[in-house]
Amino acid sequence: MKVLSIYRTYFPDPPGGLQEAIRQICIATGKFGVENTIFTLSPDPIPKVITRPEARVIRCRSWAAPASCDLGGIASFRQFSKLAKWADVVHYHFPWPFADLLHLATRPTVPVIMTYHSDIVRQRWLGRVYTPLMHSMLKAMTAVVATSPVYARTSPVLSDSFLRDRVCVIPLGIDERTYPQHSDDGVLLRLGLGIDQPFFLFIGVLRYYKGLHFLIKSAAFVRARVIIAGSGPEGTMLQEQARQLGLENVIFAGQVSEVEKVTLLKRCRALILPSHLRSEAYGMVLVEASMFGKPMVSCEIDTGTSFVNQHGETGFVIPPESPEALAQAMNALLVDNVLADRLGQAARQRYETLFSGSVLGKAYAQLYQEVLDK
Repeated sequence: MKVLSIYRTYFPDPPGGLQEAIRQICIATGKFGVENTIFTLSPDPIPKVITRPEARVIRCRSWAAPASCDLGGIASFRQFSKLAKWADVVHYHFPWPFADLLHLATRPTVPVIMTYHSDIVRQRWLGRVYTPLMHSMLKAMTAVVATSPVYARTSPVLSDSFLRDRVCVIPLGIDERTYPQHSDDGVLLRLGLGIDQPFFLFIGVLRYYKGLHFLIKSAAFVRARVIIAGSGPEGTMLQEQARQLGLENVIFAGQVSEVEKVTLLKRCRALILPSHLRSEAYGMVLVEASMFGKPMVSCEIDTGTSFVNQHGETGFVIPPESPEALAQAMNALLVDNVLADRLGQAARQRYETLFSGSVLGKAYAQLYQEVLDK
């Protein structure tokens, strides 16, 4: 079975959680006999074809990216049309409005499905203009995948009656064999951490919706290091905030390698995801923490984060925008080893049941077959 996946950007361009989600879907379904190709845009699409372990990646030029919506030229329509004829199933990843234009211009004759990763949250003006095109695109889908039952219920788009009979839920997951199997304690030395020194960890792009300014405020009330790993547009502002508050226990690790990330996940006391806006639709880093058997602290924002991290079972789900609640949750995990271990073990069990590579691959392979058989 040949599946064509569509999204605006992909590796080796700068990574993000959605690109990693696509990579994991391709890896997982490959083990069920699916031949995957990914069509994407890039500001520097040379080489145009990249062979990666999970898929063949075919790229056209991104000429502009207003509101993070990459736009291609005539060549992208030609290339997409050619690939859509090759595929048995076309798999779109939402949101990317330009993909809607590709679809409507080409009208693939094979089954088409969409994984709906997130509502359009910040660009409300774009949402209003885009709504008619979005509805036309969604109505053309054979199936629409929500990444969690929470998001299927709370998204105003997914919960609309016109989609109800086409929405199914397949949680995003990770094949742990795709991660480095070894650690490198050198990153602990670089950050001034002792081998047995407890610390809390955030990993991700430093964006506006991640709630990191609340995490920094909470660090003043936590007697442990708080490691912020990643880079992004909010980085300078966050470092200045920590400096002004005189917080010596907040450490900015910058961009870390995959091996360093694995080391930090294995060694941390807990993973903290303080995202306070619905732009955080799922939180793949929570699945990573679950895979390594770590408790988590996240916020209740009515998205998939509260599906991956279950309050009282795998960690704490706290009110958003509350440094006090963040500090209380971190301190509870800091002082109670038994609690931290229990929550971490439950997180690992939930990973094996819901988020493993085999579970992910089987679910999507079955969906591909179902839409082919219709």
